[in-house]
Amino acid sequence: MSATEQSIGIARTAAHAAVDKIAQDIVAIDVSDRLAITDVFVIASAPSERQVNAIVDGIEEELSKQGLKPVRREGRSEGRWVLLDYAEVVVHVQHEEDRVFYALDRLWKDCPSVDLQLEGTLQSSPQTAASDDVAE
Repeated sequence: MSATEQSIGIARTAAHAAVDKIAQDIVAIDVSDRLAITDVFVIASAPSERQVNAIVDGIEEELSKQGLKPVRREGRSEGRWVLLDYAEVVVHVQHEEDRVFYALDRLWKDCPSVDLQLEGTLQSSPQTAASDDVAE
């Protein structure tokens, strides 16, 4: 079983909202085969706590336009790793240091990625750029 079109749509909306707030290295992972509680993880990062919170605000604002509110929110006061649980989609916005330390991308590497359709956006991706340098 793979993520539903509705879940993928929510993930794409969250990702585009994150791009608008200058999030970095945005990915979505289809975890529906591994977890019964959600379909997609969206992971994004930022260089500061203030930026993490701005990204979270942007995502919540955009998804609220679709009538969606998180059923749970964690980590907002610290601004290091904020989790927004929309039931079928869980959004993780992490400080870039925490993103490297906790390595959610690696933890779920066996799961398929979701195409967020971010082509043509100004998505910043320093981790991807660093890995491109190594590959050359």
